[in-house]
Amino acid sequence: MRAIVIDEFSSLPQLRDIVPPTAPADGVVIRVEATGVCRSDHHAWLGHDPTISLPHVPGHELVGWIDSAGPEVAKFSAGQRVTVPFVCGCGSCRWCLGGNAQVCPDQTQPGFTHYGSWAEKVVIHSADANLVAVPDDLPAASLVGLGCRFATAFHGLEVRAKLSPGESVAVFGCGGVGLSAIMIAHAVGAEIIALDVNDAALERAREYGASHTINAAGLKWQELAAEVVAQTSGGAAVTVDALGREDTIRAAISSLAPLGRHVQIGLLAEPPVLDMPRVIALELSVLGSHGMAATEYPPMLDLVVQGRLRPQDLVTNVIRLEDAPEALRALGENRQTGMTIIEL
Repeated sequence: MRAIVIDEFSSLPQLRDIVPPTAPADGVVIRVEATGVCRSDHHAWLGHDPTISLPHVPGHELVGWIDSAGPEVAKFSAGQRVTVPFVCGCGSCRWCLGGNAQVCPDQTQPGFTHYGSWAEKVVIHSADANLVAVPDDLPAASLVGLGCRFATAFHGLEVRAKLSPGESVAVFGCGGVGLSAIMIAHAVGAEIIALDVNDAALERAREYGASHTINAAGLKWQELAAEVVAQTSGGAAVTVDALGREDTIRAAISSLAPLGRHVQIGLLAEPPVLDMPRVIALELSVLGSHGMAATEYPPMLDLVVQGRLRPQDLVTNVIRLEDAPEALRALGENRQTGMTIIEL
């Protein structure tokens, strides 16, 4: 089968033929219909994830059809259209059984722990615990992002921060996951402030529901925090760092009102320095969001089916598999806004 293969970190991957996978006893092989190009793929390419060994196939956001299933799979069968959270739990530990597969100690992740979805076929382990059936009539563009950026944003805002209608939320970084968070916050009925250095990204943020936008170019993190506090009359109820930078995290935490909640989604190459005295004094909450378990998907998928959440509007580029290496390079150079998907 055709696949994009990383042979050396930071060197451009290549499209080539590799041996197709077979289904493990508890898993499936999915014939990939479409897959996303995500900033996490860029981190994988640069070698920031210690779980990756070379050669490697990236890709963790996908929709497709089950091509074959192992003998222990009971809930799914060949021919079904499915998506999957990028964090797949083992299905049997206490975290998985409690509905929190996204923190399973024995998790697998396509595109990280094993070959991913930038290929014609991909393996998913513990299929009964991780697959999510999706309607045949929804466009692939509305489903690809549910595996990572929309799931992570939904889990962060709805489950971790418990964002309520009318609350203020400041989103730092308006790339794919940041715009996903803005779409979800708008569906909830929150008041949204969007921050980015790119005017085109901020324009898209306004289209998706941001009431206020701040161009952060040239501003120090203290100045960004002051802008958010001014826009929210005393501080935001919730902040989201969708970029993964120490300065944006410091700005986000400094932007919070007392009892505020910060959601960390953006990945970091190094641990940041946090203002813990402020966290203590104002009883702030610092919350991680690491994907979302398959058991939490129904409310998010319902919003998509109802048309209240339209991930397809975030898709700005549709490319072929052979174009993926250049898209990966472009992602690191911040040359585009919105979401790129690969159609196979």
